[in-house]
Amino acid sequence: MKASARAASPGADDLGRYRTLRAVMPALAAGLSAEDLAAQSMPDASPGKWHLAHTSWFFEAMILASEPGYEPVDPRLQQLFNSYYESLGRRVERSERGLMTRPSLEEVLAYRAEIDRRMGDRIGRGFEGLEEYLFVLGLHHDQQHQELFLMDLLNLMSRSPLDPAAYGAEPRPGGPLQPARGGQTRFEGGLVDIGHDGPGFAFDNEGPRHREWLEPFLLDHDLVTNGQWLTFMGDGGYRRPDLWLADGWAVVKAEGWEAPLYWRHDDGEWTVLGLAGRAPVDPDAPVRHISAYEADAYAHWAGKRLPNEAEWESAVATAPDVFSNLFGEVWQHTASAYSPYPGFKPTEGTASEYNGKFMANQRVLRGGSFATPVGHARATYRNFFYPHQRWAFTGLRLASNAPAGQRARIEDLETARFRAELVAGLLRPEKGVSPKWFYDAAGSDLFEDITRLPEYYPTRQEAALLRAMAPGLTDHFGDNAVLVEFGSGASEKTRILLDSARTLQAYVPIDISPDALTAAAASIAEAYPHMEVAPMVGDFLNLAPLPELGRGRRVGFFPGSTIGNLEPDQAVAFLANARERLGPSSLFILGVDLVKDTALLVAAYDDAQGVTAAFNRNLLVRANRELGADFDLDAFEHLAVWNAQQSRMEMHLRATRDMTVHIGAAVIPFAAGETIHTESSRKFTEVSVTAMAETAGWRVVSFEQSADPSVALVLLAA
Repeated sequence: MKASARAASPGADDLGRYRTLRAVMPALAAGLSAEDLAAQSMPDASPGKWHLAHTSWFFEAMILASEPGYEPVDPRLQQLFNSYYESLGRRVERSERGLMTRPSLEEVLAYRAEIDRRMGDRIGRGFEGLEEYLFVLGLHHDQQHQELFLMDLLNLMSRSPLDPAAYGAEPRPGGPLQPARGGQTRFEGGLVDIGHDGPGFAFDNEGPRHREWLEPFLLDHDLVTNGQWLTFMGDGGYRRPDLWLADGWAVVKAEGWEAPLYWRHDDGEWTVLGLAGRAPVDPDAPVRHISAYEADAYAHWAGKRLPNEAEWESAVATAPDVFSNLFGEVWQHTASAYSPYPGFKPTEGTASEYNGKFMANQRVLRGGSFATPVGHARATYRNFFYPHQRWAFTGLRLASNAPAGQRARIEDLETARFRAELVAGLLRPEKGVSPKWFYDAAGSDLFEDITRLPEYYPTRQEAALLRAMAPGLTDHFGDNAVLVEFGSGASEKTRILLDSARTLQAYVPIDISPDALTAAAASIAEAYPHMEVAPMVGDFLNLAPLPELGRGRRVGFFPGSTIGNLEPDQAVAFLANARERLGPSSLFILGVDLVKDTALLVAAYDDAQGVTAAFNRNLLVRANRELGADFDLDAFEHLAVWNAQQSRMEMHLRATRDMTVHIGAAVIPFAAGETIHTESSRKFTEVSVTAMAETAGWRVVSFEQSADPSVALVLLAA
């Protein structure tokens, strides 16, 4: 797991970010013994003590040492904790790091503390040019080693016949396992853009962005599970040379592989060692600790193949919502060799050794594991390992060639994303689609009409409450703040805040509809010429890194009770991701609708004029127009119901007769009375809002409620 970077400018919260991030590895080490942290299990792994020291050495060697007259903490440590930088002098070979019993663990922790003290002073003076890049690189380098620390520790635990547990519970910064969804989604391919190019951090091997041609393909929604791997093993998977690449089969024979790493057959049952000790293999969990050779053999056995990295990235950019566990479980093997993109140039200076020189004989993995720190993974990330290595947290997701005879369609990204998510949602046993697809230009206009209906109280009540609260809310912003609005739409309510926030430096509206976003951003820029407006087209459920604007705190804004459209786990994940993107001193203004009389709720979602019904049915109009679907618009009726058990209003489109709908090659049957669940709008209480926010890592500062029919605005602090 090596890297190099294209950096964004650090902001005013650099010191807090640095301290928060640097506290992670000592916390992982806190319950371990000095012996646990000093031993080295194999040449590919490093002792925990070395990780603690090396990540500190990186900041000293790359940043602090560049100051004129700098005196190192201890010159001898430069050789001990250099990893592979030839330009920085001699170093201890990787295979011998475990022989370095000195300095002691206590001395390493003291060295780390002194580097943190010196970095605190250095951060306070600010960075310019290359130093900005090196600082951000150092933070991401530390995050890489947080995961490596756990990988290497587990390998060390596996060397003991005692099957020791490193922790009481597996550290999981990535969150819980998502349930499997089943099935595949077809992607049309064509000429696709691959690689990083835009705001936010990326390692240099992720660029430059370029185009690749892809034939139509299918990608599985789910990762391969332990249960599926057991079936592969039962069918002679490790005994059949016809499934394996020649080099892979040679490794199987030489090393005696018969199961993934850390698996053992005990009294007729397969068990696996994890960071929390040995346990029975969970058949529903994604398989881990498999090499590229094993992944390729399994794919052959399953009648599929590994995706190449361009297919993986293109699919994730197109339709991230159709997949489970893209980033939070295992790094996913691809068929791609780790090689430079066209036009690749290593980063200038010492950090040029970070990535480029490893571009030979390795394979690319995509995604992220359960141990990958929050905010570190992204769709363009290129991890890489040698094809025989399996101590990393690696697994696989399978691809297939599209059926022969189906011609490729060249579609823009937004259309391809709409097609993929709609087809996947309609092929599920309970048909459904995300409400974000309501909002083409016509849908956005219809929603604005809804907000002016007499039955639809939320917009009026929230706007009135926001006007009353705006001076107090914006007093918290401070100077040069950046307002980030998620799902901005027409940005009408935003103006209430902008009129009150006189020292606001920038506004970042995020919306999935390019047309609506462009129009709203232009209008805001004209009305507030002193403020930078930086619109971002995107899905707020899959947040890209935010542009580095302003020097003050970032303030999230999510009005309209849009949070109620998300499932409870999605809402928590969104708030947690927003907290990570906004930064450690950020604020968040959240609008929520409150539980109230059922008749009021139903009327708000089924108005007498039929505007909401037209808004709901516009989803099908859009599918017919943009995707060539053949929905009979007269055969679907609008349905709005209160689901008391889930505390939410639901909108559905109900089929009035049996029919079959075609969306390209997809054939979707409907039975009379069957519905498409198009929107849920959860209603809250103060207790439920507080619980949701705190689960996501926010603190409730204030909860203000409007007059009846009541809505609320909640101010959260990171």
